[in-house]
Amino acid sequence: MNRILEENKAWIDDAWQKITSKLRDNSILLKDTIPFVTTDGIYDDKSKAPGAWTNGFWPGIMWLMYDATGEESFRIAAENAENILDKALENFKILHHDVGFMWHISSGANYKLTGSEKSKNRNLHAASVLASRYNVDAGFIKAWNDEGADGWAIIDCMMNIPLLYWAAKETNNVAFRQIADRHAKKTMEHHIRPDGSAYHVVEYDISSGEVLGYPWTQGYDKDNSAWARGQGWAIYGFALAYLHTGNVQYLDTAKKCANYFIANVCATGYVPRHDFRQPDEPDIIDTSAGAIAACGLIEIAKAVPELEKKMYMNAAVNVMKALTENHCNWTKEEQSILQNSSACYNSNVHRSLIYGEYFYVEAMYKLKGFDKLFWM
Repeated sequence: MNRILEENKAWIDDAWQKITSKLRDNSILLKDTIPFVTTDGIYDDKSKAPGAWTNGFWPGIMWLMYDATGEESFRIAAENAENILDKALENFKILHHDVGFMWHISSGANYKLTGSEKSKNRNLHAASVLASRYNVDAGFIKAWNDEGADGWAIIDCMMNIPLLYWAAKETNNVAFRQIADRHAKKTMEHHIRPDGSAYHVVEYDISSGEVLGYPWTQGYDKDNSAWARGQGWAIYGFALAYLHTGNVQYLDTAKKCANYFIANVCATGYVPRHDFRQPDEPDIIDTSAGAIAACGLIEIAKAVPELEKKMYMNAAVNVMKALTENHCNWTKEEQSILQNSSACYNSNVHRSLIYGEYFYVEAMYKLKGFDKLFWM
């Protein structure tokens, strides 16, 4: 694995230098905002919508860069965004299953890097909110707050339950871990198909936990979709569940999902299509899915036996090379780096989205040799 990184050191170093330069400028330019999506190269500002699920990714990027460089502009921008997020913690009804995305890589990262007790408390509040969404009878964490969606669980939540594993360790309260494990096992059983592809949404009977159907998707098709970003959530989410618990079933599931992902991106130059089962036209890609999956592939490579490491690390490097060479913008006119992320099959297609940016930076941070994992 180290040999693969050494062979690719030149382009990793070059990309990291460009990332640092561009984000250093952005840390000053955007220090009082929470970016989400660009229009004509300029980020919008979600600070007036503090409950938006994407609001943790900007401070998460800033904490990654602060850890890597020690530069104060990154810390200031991260803490400014974290303070804005306090408005969401004050309004319980706008909170949802994505509180892990919002606080674990913002407040959790702050606590990990600086020891801030205020940030630790924010993260514990978020963990308590997530735990409160657990359906005891049916064994899953409810996703959205929408009417009629009480039985809906989504693959994205695998990336939020690391917050619960962390809270269990911080508070010595096993209930947080039990909820995370039960949700993960339910997801493993019903979201992952035999071929390793993942359903986005599963609807359960809220009393029995029986599967009722697959009601909605951000991919191409409700019942048969293989949404690439959801595949990334599954790969990385189960890898993180393994790192938190040591449960080999989670690692095996991460590998199964990763193998499906790798088999598909090999045919498309290592840049995933938005949905692996979409028609040939229109040819919609999703670079954010590639960056998310690459983060998970790197962690799988670290966790598996020696003879398995090469396949997963090579795949991660190939994905990140393809994104860096073909889908990054390093100019000052474009505030974002990663281009051509796609949120849904029919909306926000080929845009610059802050979560794609986060996972691109996190994957490059890992390849560069930095080893803190904010999801732990």
